[in-house]
Amino acid sequence: MRMYDIIKKKRDGGELSTAEIEFFIKGYVDGSIPDYQASALCMAIFYKGMTERETADLTLFMANSGDTVDLSVFGNTTVDKHSTGGVGDKTTLIVAPVVASLGCTMAKMSGRGLGHTGGTIDKLESIEGFNTELTSEAFFKTVKKTGLAVVGQTGNLTPADKKLYALRDVTATVDSLPLIASSIMSKKLAAGSHTIVLDVKYGSGAFMKTPEDAQDLATEMVKIGNNCGRNTSAVITNMDIPLGNNIGNALEVKEAIEVLTGKGPEDLKTVCISLASQIVSLSKGVSTEEAKTLTRNVLESGKAFLKFKEWIGAQGGNTDWIENPELFPKADYQYEIKATENGFISHMDAEKIGICAVILGAGRETKADSIDMSAGIVLNKKTGDEIKVGDTLATLYTCKKETFINAEKNFLDAISVSESKTHLLPLIYKII
Repeated sequence: MRMYDIIKKKRDGGELSTAEIEFFIKGYVDGSIPDYQASALCMAIFYKGMTERETADLTLFMANSGDTVDLSVFGNTTVDKHSTGGVGDKTTLIVAPVVASLGCTMAKMSGRGLGHTGGTIDKLESIEGFNTELTSEAFFKTVKKTGLAVVGQTGNLTPADKKLYALRDVTATVDSLPLIASSIMSKKLAAGSHTIVLDVKYGSGAFMKTPEDAQDLATEMVKIGNNCGRNTSAVITNMDIPLGNNIGNALEVKEAIEVLTGKGPEDLKTVCISLASQIVSLSKGVSTEEAKTLTRNVLESGKAFLKFKEWIGAQGGNTDWIENPELFPKADYQYEIKATENGFISHMDAEKIGICAVILGAGRETKADSIDMSAGIVLNKKTGDEIKVGDTLATLYTCKKETFINAEKNFLDAISVSESKTHLLPLIYKII
């Protein structure tokens, strides 16, 4: 078998065999297939696409290219949730204890934030003592005890995806539906859960800018999951507006605690209930409506909050901080951004607002950057709200006072104001 023939076959619109896809992935990982041939195949896939079977094969071989997590000891109760990334997205912090308190098992690996999107691991590490680097033995022990654990991704998880993504990033082949879908799903399959629910976001703060594009990606990923023997569904959600009011690590954990104690913003609660009910429905074999009722009950009763507290303590976190969120680190400086005109907020560029949080120190532009856990933004007004001159649009928090000027400029550039109230895009667009 020659890589030349595989490239030519896909270039001419042919369908690659399972053996040919396996040959490519194994050869690229072990170095016998050079970057220039791998990039040629990625470009051919970019233009010619892949069939449903090809995409499933590609995903499985990528998933099995390195370490995999065997969760079979927990039976079919294992569940996972993946978000395609956004601003203010702290849903895992809420969904995980909700589903665990309903008998699901969430043994999850999450990533760190990069660019305008935050990372679950960074948020959890804003809690004093919380350990995201458990040994395999400690990870399984924690899952068995509490029903959930969240740790950082292992170094050798899906090495094929790491190599391919870096290559696609510099060869203008990122925007290929089968390559995007296989990249995401390979990591989910390698993580070992039986049920996978995807939060596929659309809008200014998301990778997919339109709900139609998000639906295409969601459909592709759900097909992959189901073809690979996993219970899979996707919830398409709006990221044209930041989710919730708080952006930044400690600020987002505090907002998650608000939701778990019966308070918090409605948009965040709505998305969390939708995701959690999908997980419970698929895992437990109950209707979505029954799963929604169960989800609301554990939130309103405080059962999910108690599970959250148990989980944080099991991974070494200081539970006093959970009981009293005022103990979280506070920024040295805060600054209120005021409205300079009357009207209604007609649009928020969520990506630009996420970048404002990075400027303040809440995120990283490169993997080596350090994070100020106290930094971030609290939104006082959002799309659709009426504003008047002098109203506080947002409050900025940082330990670097000099960042306020640039952050305020970027924030105001991200806000559009109109004379009349705008029509809001749906928060939950569709469930696949």
